[in-house]
Amino acid sequence: MNDPQSTTSFSNQTYDQIALGASVSVSHVVTRDDVELLALVSGDVSVLGADATGSATVREPVCEGVSAEALVHGLLKRRLPGPGTVIVSHQLDYAGSVSMGDTLEATVWVVAKHPPDRLVMDCRVTRGDTLLLGGTVTVSAPSHNLTVDQRERPAVILRRNDVFGRLFRACEGIAPIPCAVVHPCDADSLAGAMEAARHGLITPVLVGPSAKILAAAQAGGWDLTPYRLVDTEHSHAAAELAVALARAGEVQALMKGSLHTDELMAAVVASASGLRTGRRVSHVFVMDVPTYPRMLLVTDAAVNISPTIRDKVDIVQNAIDLAHVLGVAQPKVAILAAVETVNPDMQATIDAAMLCKMADRGQITGALVDGPLAFDNAVSVEAAHTKHIVSEVAGQADILVVPNLEAGNMVAKQLQYLAGADSAGIVLGARVPIVLTSRADSVRTRLASAAVLKLLAQAKASPTGKV
Repeated sequence: MNDPQSTTSFSNQTYDQIALGASVSVSHVVTRDDVELLALVSGDVSVLGADATGSATVREPVCEGVSAEALVHGLLKRRLPGPGTVIVSHQLDYAGSVSMGDTLEATVWVVAKHPPDRLVMDCRVTRGDTLLLGGTVTVSAPSHNLTVDQRERPAVILRRNDVFGRLFRACEGIAPIPCAVVHPCDADSLAGAMEAARHGLITPVLVGPSAKILAAAQAGGWDLTPYRLVDTEHSHAAAELAVALARAGEVQALMKGSLHTDELMAAVVASASGLRTGRRVSHVFVMDVPTYPRMLLVTDAAVNISPTIRDKVDIVQNAIDLAHVLGVAQPKVAILAAVETVNPDMQATIDAAMLCKMADRGQITGALVDGPLAFDNAVSVEAAHTKHIVSEVAGQADILVVPNLEAGNMVAKQLQYLAGADSAGIVLGARVPIVLTSRADSVRTRLASAAVLKLLAQAKASPTGKV
């Protein structure tokens, strides 16, 4: 019954080693840090300093049961089954409140086994006689034994800005968006759609081979009865049919399942049957960077490999329009290059200068545009001052426009893996917004992408073009 954080190493059990009825428990005293982290993750920043006792309400939705849920996840990933466990889905109910100094008791036990690796875990978190959390979590148990040493745990990064929390709150009161989930034939892609549906972000229309989708649902313990299932022979047909549903107005968005991105996008951009508009299709990462004081959009890091200057005009305008929908009235756009001066030998600097002049002439609208700017003086006021750059954008960029896909991919991933950033992704420029999910995406990232999708779809349906 010790705090799982007090242990320096954790060993797992494989699916075959775990018996039905196996259980593990933990006791944890809630600290001030716990309450602060709960407030920042949930977006309920009024908890920080607003209550002398440090109390925080635990309720659903939008991750506000983090204190109790974190204990459950810690047990699953550290103790039973342990390191290597993948959480596939959960059905949890929250109640009561958590305050600094409370002692929480968490227990998980195996109530069902589904070969080859699925375990259904019954989970409870209590404070004395009060049930704070109850329900089930389905996990994929590890396939081999593993011991993880956690004596050197990474420092916790507090997210003072909470970009995703604002996105989730903006979605409140908006009806779920009908969304075609294309070829969700594995647990990861189907789990993302089911979580987005559970949080009221989308109403999924599942498009693909029905036998495979139903098998994935059975393995994950999901009930697909409330949702429309459209049968197709294979992934290529699923992409074409999902696009046709969007053209017909039966869905307002698309979400990638387990097919390749190229396969879905080929159907989207098909000249005769696709979802083309007058704009170039482009991708934007919506990033929550803990050390940056505002939402940061990075484009294009996923669709356009080597965009021309004409392509970049649409890429910039797509990102500006998204920023407007997300609540940034006049976004500051930094056109990135390796240096902040125009160099005829560096095409990125020439493109930046052209884009800025096009913005001056009204060919790009709705934002302040400046460039070329190097990354440091685009996001750091101090760096911009040191280099004597006089600009309304430098050091305060809301949007980073990268020279090409390779640069954008590296910028986005460095922010994720070195700066602790969370990133949602969306494809723009088509008739409907499109989410391109990845196996590496966390549940929070998938939900944030679905939240952006919901806000965009709502804006497209609004006469003013705004939520």
